[in-house]
Amino acid sequence: MRHVIALDVGGTGMKAALVGADGELLHRARRPTGRERGPDAVVADVLDFAADLRAEGVRRYGEPASAAGVAVPGIVDEAEGVAVHAVNLGWRDVPLRALLTERLGGVPVALGHDVRTGGLAEGRVGAGRGADRFLFVALGTGIAGAIGIDGRVEAGAHGFAGEIGHIVVRPRGAPCPCGQRGCLERFASAAAVGGAWAAACGDPGADAADCAKAVESGDARARRVWQEAVDALADGLVTALTLLDPRTLIIGGGLAEAGETLFTPLREAVRRRITFQKPPSLVPAALGDTAGCLGAGLLARDLIDTTDLSEVTT
Repeated sequence: MRHVIALDVGGTGMKAALVGADGELLHRARRPTGRERGPDAVVADVLDFAADLRAEGVRRYGEPASAAGVAVPGIVDEAEGVAVHAVNLGWRDVPLRALLTERLGGVPVALGHDVRTGGLAEGRVGAGRGADRFLFVALGTGIAGAIGIDGRVEAGAHGFAGEIGHIVVRPRGAPCPCGQRGCLERFASAAAVGGAWAAACGDPGADAADCAKAVESGDARARRVWQEAVDALADGLVTALTLLDPRTLIIGGGLAEAGETLFTPLREAVRRRITFQKPPSLVPAALGDTAGCLGAGLLARDLIDTTDLSEVTT
């Protein structure tokens, strides 16, 4: 059984799997990230989790994993294998690929950005399967994207490709932690919608899911909040469509869980804004919270395929 390790490190939890040659998740596990104990402890837990997965593979299949793929949040230098910075984990310049390679006995390790890794899975085996060009956009606490080209995801020259959440859609609008004003994620992320609805309804505990339910029940205040978010999102997406011309536009993350409450007005808002651009197929993500693990497994599998090809041609 030639399997690989897939590990998806999030701000609060880690999801992992052993992945078979056909992409099947053979064994799944979860652990808390434990960020409250500090960045060094998080790194130690990631290494321990990976080592335990290696041991599980040996126990089940009589051999260790052939490679590992790890997805992490924040700024990631995928070429150098360095987790440059993650605000929610507190780490800086962690040579995670080298640390994991050593801990796993020298097997090849791929390090990827969490959203780009999830987008890779959606593009290859999820909602974008078969599309030569796709854009994956995750609407969560913030907004991030993944640009898919011929089965791979573009990281950019410096690892920042796909940061659609920082397209300015409302000049002189709300300040963003990135230093700009009016960024898309300040208006159309799940966090932004939840905050706007909490202010509108007077319930500080209300969130985006509550807003969606209120929209469905016909609440006029909720409809205004929702439409403002949809309009901002459509403005950002049309900018991205103009630049990238994707065949498929995949929307995931917490806000996408509203289903057609989001997609029906969003498709209409995008349609109203495009002129010469070809409208893409606008679809919901298909893989849910397994996308990160599946994508990490694909990164690991790509390492094996590349190594095998190198061995054949040298």
